[in-house]
Amino acid sequence: MVKVTISAKENGPLIVETDGKRLCALCRCTASENKPNCDGSHAKSGFKAEASEIKVCD
Repeated sequence: MVKVTISAKENGPLIVETDGKRLCALCRCTASENKPNCDGSHAKSGFKAEASEIKVCD
């Protein structure tokens, strides 16, 4: 079974990993010009959010 992890980085994107390998970075600041992917706009927009980890499945 594939292990899927989604981590919300502090003041940054959602990082999606499968079996420890980064699959993508998803925007959560809504400022990206490349939605749903993160393009680093959170740094310029002053986006603030806490880090967390989202449980996908066991």
